[in-house]
Amino acid sequence: MVLALQVLGTAVALVVVALFVFGLRRRLIQRPGGTFDCSLRSAPEAAEPPTGKGWVYGVARYSGDRIEWFRVFSYAPRPRQVLERSAIEVIRRRMPQGEEELALLSDAVVLSCAHRGDRLELAMSEDALTGFLAWLEAAPPGQRVNVA
Repeated sequence: MVLALQVLGTAVALVVVALFVFGLRRRLIQRPGGTFDCSLRSAPEAAEPPTGKGWVYGVARYSGDRIEWFRVFSYAPRPRQVLERSAIEVIRRRMPQGEEELALLSDAVVLSCAHRGDRLELAMSEDALTGFLAWLEAAPPGQRVNVA
């Protein structure tokens, strides 16, 4: 009985520590400012209808001429994806369709982009989209920017 209580107490302590570290990581990501909720996935082929599969919920952070994207449900201190402003090409925007409405936040807008030859989709709120497009358009003079 005592052993069972010790094991249970240790398990509860580990869960509390894990949740604390998880919350601390989120605060450290947001600390420099300029963050927004942003889901990301590799874009499906153009002929395929959109599905809810492949979306990963994350937090994006502006960092100079880059956007650093972090998975929300991760303990990794480094960004999972880094998007450079000069390499981002916005192809189109659309509203979530079908199963995507369940996989994304309720007010999300899907932005189809190309980054260094890779096609990807970003889903963010309308307010975050306005800020993202303004950030893209505010590129230094002489830098090529393509915003659809």
